Amino acid sequence: MAKDRFLPLLRELARCYQAFELCSSRHLRTLGLTPPQFDIIATLGNTNGMSCGELGDQTLITKGTLTGVIDRLAARGLLQRTTSDTDRRSVIVKLTPEGQALFDEVFPAHLAHLRRYFVPLDDEMLALMQKEFHLLRLAFEQEPAETV
Repeated sequence: MAKDRFLPLLRELARCYQAFELCSSRHLRTLGLTPPQFDIIATLGNTNGMSCGELGDQTLITKGTLTGVIDRLAARGLLQRTTSDTDRRSVIVKLTPEGQALFDEVFPAHLAHLRRYFVPLDDEMLALMQKEFHLLRLAFEQEPAETV
């Protein structure tokens, strides 16, 4: 049986993602946040809020997990829910002043933490990697080719 030629890439992609998640989540926990909590705070930072549907589309959090994370952040006084002015059925989630202050503190701190890992890569390499990841994402978003 022939080895699928894409398996080494899949293995490296999975390892890269796992290494990034470990590195990122360890740092976020030192800031008092879980990765999903940070994702919501980072997405809502410097915005006027968004609906739960928009927030789900903009974050990496599954819709089943989103409500619980929002509830916990609201209980900490970092988020508030309001009814939309344009659609009374829609709930808008936005940061409280305390939540915005936390965003102003943790977002730059986390970027600074991650920036250190990209120092060895020059601008050309970063642009090339971004282009290649973009092409890979597009491949996954398309209907797969037929196999023979």
